[in-house]
Amino acid sequence: MLLSRRVDFERRMRRLPRVTVGLIALLAFVYTVEVAADALDSTHGIVAVGALLRSAVAAGEYWRLLSATFLHGSFDHLLGNSVALFILGMVCEHAFGRRQFVLLYVASAVGGSLLSLLWSPGPSVGASGAIFGLQGAAIALFRGHRDRLLVRDRRIGVVLIVWAIYTVLSGLTTPWVDNGAHIGGFAAGWLVGRRLHPLVLEPMPEERARVLGRWLWVVWGVLAYTAVGWIAR
Repeated sequence: MLLSRRVDFERRMRRLPRVTVGLIALLAFVYTVEVAADALDSTHGIVAVGALLRSAVAAGEYWRLLSATFLHGSFDHLLGNSVALFILGMVCEHAFGRRQFVLLYVASAVGGSLLSLLWSPGPSVGASGAIFGLQGAAIALFRGHRDRLLVRDRRIGVVLIVWAIYTVLSGLTTPWVDNGAHIGGFAAGWLVGRRLHPLVLEPMPEERARVLGRWLWVVWGVLAYTAVGWIAR
């Protein structure tokens, strides 16, 4: 009887989540810029296109906290992150809606970069900190509402566990990939995810929608600052 009262999580889930697909397209575009600039050939090159570097951030280049999360150190790095982002983006966009998803993604990316600065001097790049944040938010959602949500296809969880293990191992063996960002992103995503409204269960109250709108103005400001800093670097 309990299962009959649960919400089928996968019901009406979009197979092509628009914001997620847009993010993946943006990551691919930025990677082509890296290749065209020969940024992957040297440490100097990857720093020049916006990698996270402790000394540069300390000198006032705060835009690197976000710009680094749109860069990747190799095509395999980009491909692995794109697959995980598609799966987790599909889950989180469906669970929280597009606007909350944008807030979650940016907060996770910045949270990952902040711990990365403490973890190592850099340089480091990659979207995996933000993606780990999506995973943290998904775990917070399913644990917090396990009595109200029914998940039919549990193979997604297996895929994401394999990806997480692969990513952490890559952080131990691959230059410019930082496990500090993975841990920081996961923690930020879990904390933010606990406070997001689960639209998959019920509509958002007006007061919460107004608060979300104010936070989104902050997010757009951060994104605009990052874009200007990256272009003018």
